[in-house]
Amino acid sequence: MTLLNQVKTLFQRETVFCVSLVLAVLSALAVRPDAAYLSYPDYRTLALLFCLMLIVAGFRSLGVFERLGRALLRRAGSLRELSIALVLLCFFCSMVITNDVTLITFVPFTLLVFRMIRREGRVLTLVVLETIAANLGSMATPIGNPQNLYLYSAAGLTMAQFARAVLPYAGLSLVLLLAVLLLQRDEPLGEERPEEEGEAAPLSALAPYLLLLALCLLVVFRVVGFVPVLLCVAAVVLAVNRRLFRSVDYFLLLTFLCFFIFIGNLKRIPALNDLLLSLVGGHELLAGILASQVISNVPAAILLSGFTQNFAALLTAVNLGGLGTLVASLASLITFKFYAAQYPGRRGAFLRSFTLWNAAFLLLLTAAALLLG
Repeated sequence: MTLLNQVKTLFQRETVFCVSLVLAVLSALAVRPDAAYLSYPDYRTLALLFCLMLIVAGFRSLGVFERLGRALLRRAGSLRELSIALVLLCFFCSMVITNDVTLITFVPFTLLVFRMIRREGRVLTLVVLETIAANLGSMATPIGNPQNLYLYSAAGLTMAQFARAVLPYAGLSLVLLLAVLLLQRDEPLGEERPEEEGEAAPLSALAPYLLLLALCLLVVFRVVGFVPVLLCVAAVVLAVNRRLFRSVDYFLLLTFLCFFIFIGNLKRIPALNDLLLSLVGGHELLAGILASQVISNVPAAILLSGFTQNFAALLTAVNLGGLGTLVASLASLITFKFYAAQYPGRRGAFLRSFTLWNAAFLLLLTAAALLLG
């Protein structure tokens, strides 16, 4: 493969990273690299992201989430119950394992189950609702998605401030999702059910990851420093299963780093800094939602955080902004890729359904945010 083809492939696979890299390089032409660059990154956020990705990869390697899904689904008595179980799995699991990992785990599982029970005609709406559930459920905790982790850490929000910014919308989202699911046509299920696969992982295998997760939560809530925990997580994973290091999304970490450089440089250019302060200040909700539609909500959170002090409003905005376009939350692309691979002739149908449902949820939740704000 030629260098040009390699670059093209990288851009297709990691578009946001490539854009962030170009922005960082261009900004470095305006602000020459110096010692101040070292103060740009939020090292605590980067360390926590790295640790949480390793820990979640450890749980996935033990099949924890798939077993949870199968256990719940074997108890479903109808198509409606099955759909509710799957959507609730995505909603609540995303609070701990992030929205993208939730979708990587449960969307393929959903496609498999609906093919098994011969209800493939009903699966499109369901995977779209699962995607919405993962994106909205993840807003409820500081570790549910990268933008929450970053804003909670960098802004120094208290749990009370965080809860006021997101929990009303997480609660409303859950009510809306259940209402949609209860209005769906119900059908009895056939005899096919997902079977258990092998023996469950012993507690001794789970224990290291549970302890590491507890340590990370202590860092999130500012009880302990991130450096000792980072070293501890790396050492334990190296001893238990060093292959997990391959599961880390290093491009996401590099994307954060590039945006930190870009934003740090923009703030050192007085004219641009003043312009962005005037555009974002007082308009955090709409600025965050609109920016997310174009560059996705994680970069939007990093970018706009440099030009406002109202971090609670920005937190609400970038979480709601994950709805809307397919790129508003990059986790949504995961569902699209899995569905398109299974049903290549139905990409257009997916995009129509996805856009319709996302627009409806975004309009309702934005209206609620404007009223509550």
